Amino acid sequence: MSSVCIEVEAEVKPTEDPEKVKRAILNLFPASKLETVERAGRTFLTTSLDGRESLRMFKDRLKIQRIRDAARAHLLARAAGNKIMFYLNKQVAYVGRISFSQAEYESPLGPIKVKITCDKPRELIDWLSPSSRAR
Repeated sequence: MSSVCIEVEAEVKPTEDPEKVKRAILNLFPASKLETVERAGRTFLTTSLDGRESLRMFKDRLKIQRIRDAARAHLLARAAGNKIMFYLNKQVAYVGRISFSQAEYESPLGPIKVKITCDKPRELIDWLSPSSRAR
């Protein structure tokens, strides 16, 4: 498998507890070393991860929740070139579950933004969420 770089970012809204946003990210990406970044008067928690094993918890949650086929379709639709970009519902991630967001502004608290860069996005998606129809 080629190199895999993952960037995760979530805005911490003024009404939010930063620890809860941190927990939401760590529930799905436990190897994250989160940094607080200020940009244009807004606060973000960000992390960068290397290697597909950094996605192991995410992969396991897709399987446990039995949403691999839906996740696969969602990820394939968001793969372009060597990148896969998608959004996750922050509140759902806080309770350790995965729910994809269609748009950045779907939730009033904003999403968790995930950008994966790799040489072979299709292979990574095959690993993350293999089709149940392929058996």
